[in-house]
Amino acid sequence: MKKTLLTLFALALLHSVAAAGDATYRIAVLKYNGGGDWYANLETSLPNLIKFTNENLHTAINTEQAIVEAGSPEIFNYPFVHMTGHGNWVLSTAEAENLRKYLLAGGFLHIDDNYGMDPFVRPQMKKVFPELEFVELPFSHPIYHQRYDFNNGLPKIHEHDQKPPQGFGLIYEGRLVCFYSFECDLGDGWEDYEVHKDSPEAHQKALKMGANLLQYVMDRP
Repeated sequence: MKKTLLTLFALALLHSVAAAGDATYRIAVLKYNGGGDWYANLETSLPNLIKFTNENLHTAINTEQAIVEAGSPEIFNYPFVHMTGHGNWVLSTAEAENLRKYLLAGGFLHIDDNYGMDPFVRPQMKKVFPELEFVELPFSHPIYHQRYDFNNGLPKIHEHDQKPPQGFGLIYEGRLVCFYSFECDLGDGWEDYEVHKDSPEAHQKALKMGANLLQYVMDRP
C-alpha cells in the first residue's frame, strides 16, 4: 500500500513539474471548512516566501501559489502545503483520510497558528493520525539548521500571550510529516511591510525560517 501511494505521489509531482514549465514544483495553501479564515495572509505571504527562497536558495518553485482542499486529489500535486488562520477548522472523515494518504505518500503540511487555531488544530489532526501526538522539536532538529541556523528554534514575529514560540511535529515512522508553528506568526512575517509593519529584521528572520522549511522538505530522501 505504501509503495502504491509513493508512486502516485511521484506521478502527481511529475505532472506538476510539467505544468509548471521551468519551475520544478509548486506549493499550495490549504483551503479548509469550519469558519476559520484560511485565506489569511493569502495576498503576499507565501508569494514572498517563494520569491525569497528562489533568490537565495536557487530553487525553482512556481511563483504562483496554488489553493487546495484536504479532500481533493489535487493535493498530491504539491509536495508542500501551508495552512494558517485564526479560527475554527473542521475535517470530514473523507478529508482526514485523504490528508493522511497525502502525508504518508511523502507530502508535507505546515500549520502556522495565526493566533486562535490551537484548540482546533490538535483535535482535527487527531482525525488524521489518531496514533500520534504532537511533540515539540528540539532546537537541534535539522529543520532549524538548513541554509540558515536558528539555534533557539523558531523566531518570535508577533507577541500575543507573551509565550515563547514553539515548533511541534507529527512524526510517522521516523519521518516528520507535519510541522506546527505556534506562538510565532511565521506567515505574518513573510508578508509585505505595509500589512503588519514588521521590522526588516523580523521579516528576514521569518523568511529565512520559511526557506528552511522548504529546503528541509525538498531535500528529504
